[in-house]
Amino acid sequence: MKRILFVDDESKILDGIRRMLYSNRNQWDMQFALGGEAALQLCEAGTFDVIISDMRMPGMDGATLLGHIRDRFPSTARVVLSGYTDAALGARMLSVAHRFLAKPCTESEIRSTVERLCLLQDLVASTAIRKIVGKVSELPSLSTTFMHLRQVVLDRNTSTVQVADIIQTDIAMSAKVLQLTNSAFFGLAQKVTSLSGAVSILGMETIKNLALTSEVFRVLGPSSRMPQSVCDSIQRHALQTAAIATKLPVGRGLREITVVAALLHDIGGLFLASKMPDVFRSTATRAKESGCQRFEAEEEVLGTSHAEIGAYLLGLWGIPNLAVEAIAHHHHPTRIEHSEFDSSIAIYVANLLAHELDDSQRGSKGNEIRETDRACLEALGVLSSLAEFRELALQSRK
Repeated sequence: MKRILFVDDESKILDGIRRMLYSNRNQWDMQFALGGEAALQLCEAGTFDVIISDMRMPGMDGATLLGHIRDRFPSTARVVLSGYTDAALGARMLSVAHRFLAKPCTESEIRSTVERLCLLQDLVASTAIRKIVGKVSELPSLSTTFMHLRQVVLDRNTSTVQVADIIQTDIAMSAKVLQLTNSAFFGLAQKVTSLSGAVSILGMETIKNLALTSEVFRVLGPSSRMPQSVCDSIQRHALQTAAIATKLPVGRGLREITVVAALLHDIGGLFLASKMPDVFRSTATRAKESGCQRFEAEEEVLGTSHAEIGAYLLGLWGIPNLAVEAIAHHHHPTRIEHSEFDSSIAIYVANLLAHELDDSQRGSKGNEIRETDRACLEALGVLSSLAEFRELALQSRK
């Protein structure tokens, strides 16, 4: 039974949540804390799977509380449930919360959020992934340059010059960000030759995402065990998937999350190629001989796939939870509920169409889709839009 902790400084609000979620009492062990200090005491007494906290509270506010939870109980998923917030508090929230729910919130919204978070926790903490990771002597870590960049982007007072200056301290990152900026993905009319120009044109958040992509491909890049061609192939597919995803009807507020997820959706494959090349080659051979997809061969051999492995790594690196979720489910989007065309659906569809384009260029398959994908698209309610999405995918190549 999952343990859920609700935190607010008003007892009437907690009582209302308790009544609203009464029907979930047999599925969840729900506890209610009046304020941040009481919440920490309950967490010390026993771990929780999810904590859902108000933002504005006297004494210890929600951002401070969730910061303590992040540092002391990192496996607990953190959700903000709040009716209002100011810019400063909102910036702090981004660094401590996995999800945000706005008051008033319905029972179905809370239930869906909790179930999605718990499923993601279970996937990335599976025995299969722990077994795989345990075989790697040292997990890769992101550079201090990127960590610094991620922090300053949260500050609303940060200038484009400051962002450019930080990236320029890393020559390899600078070169890669400029390469990605000038790629066909953005289709800019003129070549961008300076980082400050790139930041001005694309914005800080997009540049941060490009820096993240650069960093991930660096730490999992080519080595004596993995040829450059493998890395290049995965990156080309990532850029094509991102180009398609940005044209799909995902909500405006989810665009940046969708781009991050698209650019990094196959880093689990990059991890296998870099750290476990024998497994990477054997699953590729198995997929080719049996006619199945690569992730299916991985699931047969490893009990999990590159999607979940990538999500695990990104979770360790503190990448936004919604992007981690989209990556974890990009081969099985029906594992979670969807109330809209969200990032998870977008990455699934974009990945499918990117592979389709690649196959058509090689003269195989064309517009044929597997029955399992057809059934998935139908279950997601988007099968009727497939022809339209294909046209958008073709436009992404122009």
